[in-house]
Amino acid sequence: MARQQADALASFRIAGPVADKVARSIREAGRVLFLGMGASHAVGRALEPIYRSLGYDAVALPLSEQLEQPMPVRDRVVLVTSQSGESAEILRWFRAEPAPMHTYGVTLDATSSLAEKVPCLVGAGGTERAFAATRSLTVSLALHAAVLARLGAPTDGLEDVLSNPAVPDLSAALARFGKVRAIVASGRRLQGLADAMALGLAELSRLPCLSLEGGQLRHGPLEMLGPEVGVVMFRGQDATSHLVASLAGAVVETGAPLVVFDSSGDAPIEGTASVVMPPASCMLAIFRLLPAAQDFMLAFAASRVADVGTPLRSQKITRIE
Repeated sequence: MARQQADALASFRIAGPVADKVARSIREAGRVLFLGMGASHAVGRALEPIYRSLGYDAVALPLSEQLEQPMPVRDRVVLVTSQSGESAEILRWFRAEPAPMHTYGVTLDATSSLAEKVPCLVGAGGTERAFAATRSLTVSLALHAAVLARLGAPTDGLEDVLSNPAVPDLSAALARFGKVRAIVASGRRLQGLADAMALGLAELSRLPCLSLEGGQLRHGPLEMLGPEVGVVMFRGQDATSHLVASLAGAVVETGAPLVVFDSSGDAPIEGTASVVMPPASCMLAIFRLLPAAQDFMLAFAASRVADVGTPLRSQKITRIE
């Protein structure tokens, strides 16, 4: 993780010719499908709202779902994300049928099976070796940022954010989670970050962790909340900020400890441990909040697991379906 910001910045800058080609294909097709597994799927989930805000029909699906319940890919640009380029689903998908014409990859390994099959955006710095995705998540998002910049998304200030990441004090947030036995991560426009956080917390802390979009959490699952169920929420400077604040109030009333990663620019929500970051929206909000959320994830997991980061039942590259 120590070099993920520098690698992400380098990735954003070197994406050039392939980013041009991907952006051109998306502009022509008007529709894009993101496929991936685990944190690679969370990348697509985080970016769906931004592509949609630019007028594109953007959908993110787990690659395993696409294999068994396929969405038609004709006239769609397909972006397959895999930091290793070698997961079992990736290999089966390419074995099953030739890749659709406008298919591209996002990977950290230029020599992978994925990179051999389709043109790829390749992240700087080589593959990630740590079990839970941290650096690969940041780098993959930066590669997409290069495409989004070519599609007209606002990326002013992105290089500065990557060059000078804020380092907030997480002590109050960590103290708030001292007695939790399960975690829920939630957001609205930033739900993709919540997906990534829930996955990483489950992998590293070995506690049950759910990811529930804010509306979905409001519709019933509030019943499970209480003093031993921690909640992590993400709030950016966008039209959903007030919805996050409203739900946060309901969560506080349940007695569940609540941590809010907040780049909304609004006042901190009463009764929460707020990790306040500079105001930001869209891509900038993602890059503002992600490093702080990752630091929280790792510090929390280290407080619960002696051999944090050493998987018991999984592997870095999942080669079996």
